[in-house]
Amino acid sequence: MIHVRYFASLRERIGHDEEHIELPAGVDTLGALVTHLSARGAPWREALAATPRLMMARNQTLARAETEISDGDEIGLFPPVTGG
Repeated sequence: MIHVRYFASLRERIGHDEEHIELPAGVDTLGALVTHLSARGAPWREALAATPRLMMARNQTLARAETEISDGDEIGLFPPVTGG
């Protein structure tokens, strides 16, 4: 099981800030996880589609779509952050 945390506009669109997910067979990278989440239905699909430059973190370290994930990981999904 992994712990997925949603931040900023993703949290607002999906309707909650975190969830625990049992990893299905074949979902072993962040990219595969995003594809899996998008297939769960409108809130996830629409929120992720509205964030084309999705930022991801695995265990509080920035990561890429090809980063491997496994049980016990904490995954953060968030839009790009800017400052000024």
